[in-house]
Amino acid sequence: MRGTNCPETFASVAALPPDALALLDNAPGLFAGRAWWDVVQSHAIPAGSEPLFVTIRTEGRVVAMLPMLRTGSRLSSLTTPYTCEYMPLLSAGLSQSARIAAMTAFGALCRGRGSVRLDALPAEWVYLSDLETGVREAGLRVLRFDHFGNWHEDVATLDWSGYLVGRPGALRETIRRRLRRAEKLPDARFDLFTQPAQMDQAVEAFESVYSRSWKDAEPFPTFNAALIRSTAALGLLRLGVWSIGSQPAAVQFWVVRDGRAIVLKLAHDEAFKAHSPGTVLTALMVRHLLDQEHVAAIDFGRGDDAYKQGWATRRRQRIGMLLVNPWRMAGAMDLLRHTAGRVRAAVTRR
Repeated sequence: MRGTNCPETFASVAALPPDALALLDNAPGLFAGRAWWDVVQSHAIPAGSEPLFVTIRTEGRVVAMLPMLRTGSRLSSLTTPYTCEYMPLLSAGLSQSARIAAMTAFGALCRGRGSVRLDALPAEWVYLSDLETGVREAGLRVLRFDHFGNWHEDVATLDWSGYLVGRPGALRETIRRRLRRAEKLPDARFDLFTQPAQMDQAVEAFESVYSRSWKDAEPFPTFNAALIRSTAALGLLRLGVWSIGSQPAAVQFWVVRDGRAIVLKLAHDEAFKAHSPGTVLTALMVRHLLDQEHVAAIDFGRGDDAYKQGWATRRRQRIGMLLVNPWRMAGAMDLLRHTAGRVRAAVTRR
């Protein structure tokens, strides 16, 4: 199909045309590339839903793409419990007017749905206002809401010693004390798995600890293992395991790309709680990432868990959006619920 700002939809990554695949292959970060979407569509689609890759084509060229999820008549971003950020993919070099026009075309596609939900958008994304302007020009209301926090730290000029200086005193002392104790354990061992040939052992260790941890069962049980193997194949995986004797006591699943190290999953076996395996392994991983790989940033992923605020000092907001057509019943109801929620929050604050 040729023309100006023509939306097209595709049921899978494999079905995408070459210029859309090129957008994926040049996408920044882990959560927008082809490998991520391959794993998501194979291992993290809820029952009764299906992926829908929306592309916007201008003068015969794909200039934007939004991976979406279709559940009956509902449409939402193709985000998962593992997604740390989500953004529409845009071709490099587009003018602001071209970006807004592409988002207007996406808004027109959404107009018949009543409301469409987008999750995990970075509040600092440079083109966020273009997205909002475009969908408003399509006749939709934009309702923002807070989704989750993301704790991170700029470590570009730091080694492990310099990083420790910036930690809260109590955490700094805990790290030093626990590492000293760990080094004295005669049968303790730290292993770092990065290579595809190591993945059977890495996945076995990860799933063994996870099954014995305090964590709830995974909503998509095969997702983590698939992503571990996929990121290893790309050279991005850093899977740390701290063992005592023959038993893995703690695991952490990190990826490193473009100087940014992000932890996606971590767990420890409560049977080893006396040894603080989570603290020990976090320290070992961060020390390795700073002193051996010289990463520029560390990122603790989704959520405002209290422990993250010691290891990182900066917080970013991930937001959600409802793109609402107030002239459709479903959209009007979502608008009413959102307004009522804001009123309740205001009353609670007062």
